[in-house]
Amino acid sequence: MSLTGAFRYVWKTLTGGASMLTPGDPAPDFEATAHDGSRVKLSDLRGKKVVLWFYPKAGTSG
Repeated sequence: MSLTGAFRYVWKTLTGGASMLTPGDPAPDFEATAHDGSRVKLSDLRGKKVVLWFYPKAGTSG
């Protein structure tokens, strides 16, 4: 997911334009950079088991 996409999602969530996911909901499609620098899109992994692991960047307050 791009930074712009993340901000857009947060903004829609805060302003009532989007709802939070609940357990069992499908994840929205997004694109991210893999550990090797390649780009990975969630929809390209459809039908495979996927673990999403989010953590704050080291050395930040988040």
